[in-house]
Amino acid sequence: MNDDQLLRYSRQIMLPQVDIEGQEKLLAAKILIIGAGGLGSPAALYLAAAGVGSLIIYDDDEVDLSNLQRQISHYTNDIGTDKVISTQETVNKINPEVKVRAVKQRLQGVMLAQEVAAADLVLDCTDNFSTRFAINAACVQHQTALVSGAAIRFDGQVSVFNGTDEAPCYNCLYAETGEELQNCALNGVISPLTGIIGSIQALEAMKLVMGVGEVLSGRLLLLDGLTMQWNEMKLRKNLTCPTCALTSLPCPEEP
Repeated sequence: MNDDQLLRYSRQIMLPQVDIEGQEKLLAAKILIIGAGGLGSPAALYLAAAGVGSLIIYDDDEVDLSNLQRQISHYTNDIGTDKVISTQETVNKINPEVKVRAVKQRLQGVMLAQEVAAADLVLDCTDNFSTRFAINAACVQHQTALVSGAAIRFDGQVSVFNGTDEAPCYNCLYAETGEELQNCALNGVISPLTGIIGSIQALEAMKLVMGVGEVLSGRLLLLDGLTMQWNEMKLRKNLTCPTCALTSLPCPEEP
């Protein structure tokens, strides 16, 4: 690291859990963020500010006036601009050293598998039922850690599915019923909630990259914003999970 980097990241480098070694891991990390909305905005900005070296951001939407209440990487003059481009520009203003690849596209199919395989970890910042399960399946296949967040009305949740055979995956928590998940467009969301959950996603991602602390693997963190109460649910691996059970079955012994 050069002198400017040492100064820029000095307040976290002084933490014994981070130090020079942890900061260098962040600078070398490649994180895939899927969704540049309410959750993806704060997550991308904090990861960039913290010095994550490379961000790959996917979103197929444009900035709308209704987004500005909570999607903090976009500004009024960005209305009509691709969300990934608006986010990239804001990230570059915060930290021009971060490499950002912005792709206006719904990430799916072969491209999803390739991007997940190439990333150190993935942040799911979407609100689409089918997309969440596709991301989870790709992360299970490539054993890539997944940080999943959700925010609606006054309720938020976040968990880590760390891609190991012993840990549960997103499909262990939610079954694929074919019903669409509730989203902000239909149910509303209070503005700061997305910032809280997106920031936690960024923190969990940094802990995974640096290998410090205890991440939310096997735990679902729940926030009731109306009462400001946090609750935690312990998650167990579903031994019949259609996504991850087959990847973790022991190999048959030879006769």
